[in-house]
Amino acid sequence: MEWYWILTLAVLGAILVFFILPVLVMSSIIYTVLLVRNKKEKWGRECSIPDDEEYKRMFDIGLAWEEKYRDRKTEVTVKSGRLKLAGEFFDFGSKRAVIIIAGRMESLLYSYFFAEPLRRAGCSVLVIDNRAHGNSDGKISSLGYREYRDVIEWSRMLHDKFGIEKITLFGICIGASTSLFTAVSKKCPEYVDSLIVEGMYVNFYESFINHMREDRPERREFPITQGVMFHIWAISGANVVTDGPLKRIGRLKKPILFLHSKKDQYSLPEKTEIMYNKCTAPKKIVWFDSGAHSRIRINNTEKYDDAVESFLAEQR
Repeated sequence: MEWYWILTLAVLGAILVFFILPVLVMSSIIYTVLLVRNKKEKWGRECSIPDDEEYKRMFDIGLAWEEKYRDRKTEVTVKSGRLKLAGEFFDFGSKRAVIIIAGRMESLLYSYFFAEPLRRAGCSVLVIDNRAHGNSDGKISSLGYREYRDVIEWSRMLHDKFGIEKITLFGICIGASTSLFTAVSKKCPEYVDSLIVEGMYVNFYESFINHMREDRPERREFPITQGVMFHIWAISGANVVTDGPLKRIGRLKKPILFLHSKKDQYSLPEKTEIMYNKCTAPKKIVWFDSGAHSRIRINNTEKYDDAVESFLAEQR
C-alpha cells in the first residue's frame, strides 16, 4: 500500500501547487487592488474617474457647492479605535444633521455633490473621509463591517460638540450598507433616527459578481471570486457571501428611504425589491428610470432632490 500513499501525496501536492496556490495569489492581488490602500495617493482627495465625463461633472458640481458654502465649513476629526478620521462639518444652523457616507474609492469631496438637497431641507451636513480614504488613517476598506463603528463616533461628535439633536445617515453604494450596519447596531445612538440609501446591494458578493460579469462576461466566477471572498473574510472578518444588507434589513426600526435606478447594473433592481419587502421599518422606495449605479442624481436631479427633501421634511 506504500505506492497508494505516495500517489495520494503526489496528487495533493499537484493540486496545491497548480490550483490552490495560484488561486490564492491571484485572488490576493485582486483583493489588494479593490480593498487595500497600499500607498498614500490611492483613494485620495481627487476625482476617482477623471476620464469619465459624467463622473467628472458630478465632482465639479460638488466642488462648486463647497466653494459657495465654505464659510459654513469646519474641519473636524474623530478617533475610532486607533484611527484618526477626517471630516468637514457644514453648519447651516439646524439641530438635524445628515452624514453623507460615500462608497469605495471616494473621499469627502465626492460627497459634496449630494449635499444641496440636504441644505435646502434645512439640515446641516457632515462629509467624511472613510477609513483608508482621503485624509483618514487606515489601510483596509472593510465594506462597512468596521466602518459602522466610525459612523457611530462621528454621530457622537456631532451630538456632543455641535449640539445636533437628530441625525440622518445618507449612504451611497457601500456607504448605504455602512449606514444600515450603523442603524441596526446595538451601540447606535437613539438620535440617529433615519436613513437614506442609494443603490444599496443585498450583499457585496453579488455586487462583486455583477462587476465581474460587466467587465468580462465570459469570465468564470469560480474559483477566483471565492478566493477574494476568502481574503475578505480572513482580513476583515466579514462573510460577505451570507451577511449583508439583505440579512440585516429585518432588524431595522428607523425610517428609511430607498433611492434606486432601474438601470443599476451592480445592485440589481429585482434584488432590491426583495430587500425592500423584507424591511419592516417605516419605508419608502423611489425608482428612477435612468442613471447607472451611484449616478442617479446627475441624471434625475429634480426628482432625486424632491424625494430627499420630502423624506427629510417627514422626519421633523
